[in-house]
This record gives sequence, structure tokens and C-alpha cells, in this order.
Amino acid sequence: MPLTTYVRLNRKYLKEADDLLTKGDYAQASEKLWGALVEMIKAIAEARGDKLGTHRSIAQYVLKLDKEHPELRLHDVFAHADKLHTNFYEDHLPAEDVSRSAEIIKTSIREMSEIFAPS
Repeated sequence: MPLTTYVRLNRKYLKEADDLLTKGDYAQASEKLWGALVEMIKAIAEARGDKLGTHRSIAQYVLKLDKEHPELRLHDVFAHADKLHTNFYEDHLPAEDVSRSAEIIKTSIREMSEIFAPS
């Protein structure tokens, strides 16, 4: 997929997540936040000439990026996103938990955009 598609989807999912959080649809917002983070990771990989497909390959790439930039705490951020991905199916997390994870993920996406600049 072209880099621009990953970046476009990242932005789309972030906007949709904000709209869903405002509406109180935390399960759907959880999945959009998961998707937004994953699309950013895929954009970074694509910009570097790497291809990601499976959940495992994404998780491994996050570990690679985390080692390169430990200040971003991407392993921890990915754990938040993974928790939200599960919440999409289970709808078990309190609203405050989803909102806190949302802020962590959005901050991380901004930081990754600044460092890796996939555009």
C-alpha cells in the first residue's frame, strides 16, 4: 500500500476516534485508536522500505522502533493500543480507561510524526 494511504488512514481513524469518544461509543473508538497507531507504524515501515502484514510483524516492528527510540516508550503505547483492540470485541473497559489510553496513543502518534516524518 502506498505510504500516503497509511498516513491518510491514520488521520481518518484519529478523527473518527475523537468523534466516537465524544458520542460515548468507547468500543468503536477503541478500534479506531488501535487502527490509527497501526497505520502510523505501517507508514514508518513503508518509508523505510519494510513491509508489515500480521499482528505479530507489527508487534515485532514496534519492538524494533522502541529499541531505536526508547524515549517514545512505543512498547508501552502498543500495549495500550492492544488493550483497546481487545475492548472493541469485549467492550469491558471503563470510559476513563479508554480516554486515558486514547491520549497516550494520540501523543505517541504526534511524537512519531515529528521524529519519523512519514508523509
